[in-house]
Amino acid sequence: MSDTLILELKDGSVTIQMRPDLAPNHCARIKELVESGFYDGLKFHRVIDGFMAQTGCPQGTGTGGSGKNLAAEFTNAKFERGTLGMARAQSPNSADSQFFIMFDRSPHLDGQYTVWGQVTAGMEHVDSIKKGSSAMNGSVDKPDTIISLKVKA
Repeated sequence: MSDTLILELKDGSVTIQMRPDLAPNHCARIKELVESGFYDGLKFHRVIDGFMAQTGCPQGTGTGGSGKNLAAEFTNAKFERGTLGMARAQSPNSADSQFFIMFDRSPHLDGQYTVWGQVTAGMEHVDSIKKGSSAMNGSVDKPDTIISLKVKA
């Protein structure tokens, strides 16, 4: 089965190469969620210009998930432009379904969050995701959504 995902956004397709070499359990769980259609229609609820765009909350608020926490798979991989990482609460083992895509390098995340993928094409479409309010920690009024997220055939 392919480790490539296709993320459809309002402005076009984004190709994501999953990294099971870094985070096998996270990649397996994300693939399960993708195949079930879990991410289709979800909002980019927290988007901070120059930092990242976060999605994966079924409530669209950043407070929900799929109901299955994952143990951290921290590595030495750097959070660079186009890197996909798992969002989590304070506990390192609290990642669930929420993830973020980096707009720029953010060294303060290195070794603190699980890296599970990398955008390999279409980053310009990620760049055009509607940004949130810096005063509201990136909260987005009328946010953009994931049209679909599929495993590439």
